[in-house]
Amino acid sequence: MKSPLPTHKAKEAALLLQEALDIHTALDYEGDKLISTDYLFGPARGQMFGVLVCEDQGGSEVVLKAFSGQYDSEWLIPGWVGPVADPLAFTQIVTANDERLHELTATIEGGACSDTATLIQERKSLSQSVLRELYALYEFTCIGGQTKTFADIFGSRLPPTGTGECCAPKLLHWAFSHGLKPISMAEFYYGRPNRSGSREHKAFYGPCDDKCQPLLRHMLALDIVYCDETLLVVNKEGGLLSVPGRGADKQDSVESRVRRLFPSAPKQCAVHRLDMDTSGLLVIALTKESHRALSIQFMHQEVEKEYHALLEGVVKAKEGEICLPFRLDVERRPYQIYDEQQGKWGTTRWKKVRVESSPAGLITRVHFTPLTGRTHQLRVHSSHPKGIGHPIVGDRLYGTGKEGERLCLHASFLSFMHPHTGERLTFTSPEPF
Repeated sequence: MKSPLPTHKAKEAALLLQEALDIHTALDYEGDKLISTDYLFGPARGQMFGVLVCEDQGGSEVVLKAFSGQYDSEWLIPGWVGPVADPLAFTQIVTANDERLHELTATIEGGACSDTATLIQERKSLSQSVLRELYALYEFTCIGGQTKTFADIFGSRLPPTGTGECCAPKLLHWAFSHGLKPISMAEFYYGRPNRSGSREHKAFYGPCDDKCQPLLRHMLALDIVYCDETLLVVNKEGGLLSVPGRGADKQDSVESRVRRLFPSAPKQCAVHRLDMDTSGLLVIALTKESHRALSIQFMHQEVEKEYHALLEGVVKAKEGEICLPFRLDVERRPYQIYDEQQGKWGTTRWKKVRVESSPAGLITRVHFTPLTGRTHQLRVHSSHPKGIGHPIVGDRLYGTGKEGERLCLHASFLSFMHPHTGERLTFTSPEPF
């Protein structure tokens, strides 16, 4: 994944850190210089390092630095952010089970046991038990000060080994635990290249997908797909408002979460909207200039958007184009009704992907390309008899969806010109259904 925060300031600080490591050849270069960087160029090879630039409550800049996992069996090194879990408790759990795990491995590999399958199962069960004990030690401080455990994030599923020990979650946990506001983050690899050749000395990399992305999505309360100093692209979850609604119970939204993380963002920073129940890609402006430039692209229909959906029943036609007028039914907000006199015309191209089976019966997977952006456009174009005539699965307004059932509509593709560089940016997000 790409960094969920702007990288410019952190990269500048990271280059200074690399220079300090080069000159002093020690991680404790601000102290006794006893922890040599030679370890990173030996058999163990290099590892990831991270820098997080923050502001404290007085507005002063604070630079945090971290290394992934342990450094040459050390959890704590002066001047570096420590682990999320308590190192002593972690070591005690590992030590208490290490001898038995080694015994099982030696017996299995020695081939002297007649019941190897039983030993393999015992080793697997013990390893999983140890991991659960270790993961129970982790409690991540998130933006706003709330905490989350692995159970909150992964449920009953065991996270990949090493989850929580990468630089990004360690740095953000420390910042949020100490009342610091993150501004910029960057990570780099330092040392002998790894065996696969995917990590090079002093090269910059984003947080890992499998271990870090689920954590950061919860810690930041946003699934950030792309970020620079001027804009964000967020993968919005279904059930979350794009912008605040009316009333205290409708203030939680993508916009309010963005402004909590980026206080200088415009008050109305969402350039477009997705229905609360629709998931997928949403672009957010972090400056007024970006908002203006991106809004013009949407107004001139220069932004490419695509959606995937599941429709109730079997759609017989293979593809088509729908152009229908709808307006708000003021008696049943936010329901939209067909109205040729007062409605706003909306146009959607669609294509059938395939027919699938579900517990409720046959359903049809379709691909939508909206040419306009009317309220509930895809939902009404799907369900109305003058459209496809098949509601979206889970749609409580226009279909047979029930409370708690997700709306199977996902914004899967978004492409636009960067408002400052002019570069074409393209993003995809696989549908979660």
